[in-house]
Amino acid sequence: MSGDFATLTFDRRLAAPVATVWEAWTAPAARAVWAAPAASVTVEFLEADTRVGGREVSLCKVEGQPDTRCEAGWLALQPGVRSVNYELVSCEEMTQSAALVTAAFSSEADGSRMVVTVQLSSLAENMEAGYREGFGAGLDNLAGVAGRCMVLSRVIAAPRDIVWGAWLNPDSLPKWWGPDGFSCRTRRIDLRAGGEWVFDMIGPDGTVFPNHHLYGDVKTEDRISYTLLWGENGPKHADAWVSFKDQDGATEVTLGMVFSTAAEFEEAKGFGAVELGLQTLGKLARSVGAA
Repeated sequence: MSGDFATLTFDRRLAAPVATVWEAWTAPAARAVWAAPAASVTVEFLEADTRVGGREVSLCKVEGQPDTRCEAGWLALQPGVRSVNYELVSCEEMTQSAALVTAAFSSEADGSRMVVTVQLSSLAENMEAGYREGFGAGLDNLAGVAGRCMVLSRVIAAPRDIVWGAWLNPDSLPKWWGPDGFSCRTRRIDLRAGGEWVFDMIGPDGTVFPNHHLYGDVKTEDRISYTLLWGENGPKHADAWVSFKDQDGATEVTLGMVFSTAAEFEEAKGFGAVELGLQTLGKLARSVGAA
């Protein structure tokens, strides 16, 4: 069977605000958390550029089977409203399908709604069934991720290169990182892709909170992704990212975190993580003379 066409629609209601769902849908670090449709599948991201004209390339790996390659290109990005992308799926250098994917977002009283429409052209057998199963499972995963995702933003009245430099400078980062009244004691710091930052956060009362950040993707003046561990080589606390967007000479900084469990997310909210995170972004602003 070849040359088949189908239009698939997936409708999900999510217990998270539209702004959070949008970040979970588009941020590469978040997509890496929910993309695998099953525990037996591993998704490896080779390239990710979330902007109009940018593309994402990933490999879907299942033990004992050849890798499936997926190339997605962003055609339209209207934050919190709509995204459109093409998607090409191939295996062993043979194209299996091409699709146009449109995602529409809207607010609802208890969260948000997301409707994804896939216009699929199959060039191999069983692609429609595979899309129904894979997209359905992935969007179910996304709903879970959005429910334990925290997103904080601040516009800082300084150019993007200045704000980026304050974040990615091993001398300046420890000086402003953390909420008001907290300080950092660094043990090791290497802010390159594949690097790490091992440090203690010290509270106003002297309480020590061991931290370990493992850095993944570092794309200059665009984004940083990293994993948060409870102390050096401790259990994972969250997958996190920060993005930097130019805004007429100012910089919009967005900090996102997908907590490892819903319980950790609720605990973080309970002790004021949103307010403390906004204080941290406020200290970043002051460090570049923008507050």
